[in-house]
Amino acid sequence: MDVLPAIDIREGKAVRLLQGNYDQQIDYAHDPVGVAKQFEELGAKWLHIVDLDGALEGRIVNLPIIERILKETSLKVEVGGGLRTTEVIASLLETGASRCVVGTRALEDMAWFEEVVRQFPGKLALGLDAREGRLAVRGWKEETRDTALQIVERVADWPLAAIIYTDIGRDGMLLGPNIEAIKVIAEFSHVPVIASGGVTDINDVRELAKLPILGIIIGRAIYERQLYLPEALEVVAAA
Repeated sequence: MDVLPAIDIREGKAVRLLQGNYDQQIDYAHDPVGVAKQFEELGAKWLHIVDLDGALEGRIVNLPIIERILKETSLKVEVGGGLRTTEVIASLLETGASRCVVGTRALEDMAWFEEVVRQFPGKLALGLDAREGRLAVRGWKEETRDTALQIVERVADWPLAAIIYTDIGRDGMLLGPNIEAIKVIAEFSHVPVIASGGVTDINDVRELAKLPILGIIIGRAIYERQLYLPEALEVVAAA
C-alpha cells in the first residue's frame, strides 16, 4: 500500500478544488515542481498529478510542468486530466510517467479504453469519480448513468494497474473519506483500488489502511498541515 500525495495543477499553480468545483479554488503554491521535491524529501515514493486545465479542455495543458517533475525527481508519477488519445498516453509513458489515469474518455468510449489498456498492460488506471452514486466526467461537470460498481464489474479481467475511486462530495472538503463506499468497491473489484477524497487526518489513514486497497491519495490535509506525510507513510508501511 502506498500514500500518493496529490498535486492538482491549474494555470501553472498547485491548487485544490472544493468538491471539484472550478469556482471554489484554493491556491497553495506557484511552483508545483518545488512541491513535488518537498514530497520526495519527506519520503514519498509516488505522486498523483491532475492537470485540471486538461480535464476541462480535453487535452494535456500543463505538460511542461509534468515533464519537469518527471525529470527533476525520482518519484513514480501517475498523471490524469485530459488524457483522451492513445498518442498522449503513449507519450507520457515514454516520458517517464509510471501510470496514466483515464476517466472521461474511458467511460465514454469503453471499447477504445480496453484496447489501450491491453496495449499498455499494468500502466493505465481507470478514474472513477462519483457524486451521490453517479459517475461524473469532463472535469466533473457532467454526470453519467453508470454506477461505479457497474464499471468495476465490466473491467474485472482487464490488465489495469488500478482503479482510482474518488468521492467528489468529499474531495478537498476535509470531511473524512467515504469508508463504506471504498470498502464496497475494494472488496468487489478484481482490480486494485486506490482511494481518493476526504482524507483529513492520520486517523483516516489508519482506517483506510485496514481496507484491501493499493493506495491512498491525499491532498489538502497535507497542504494545510492537518496531516504529516511521513506519519501517513509510516502507517501504511506498517499495514
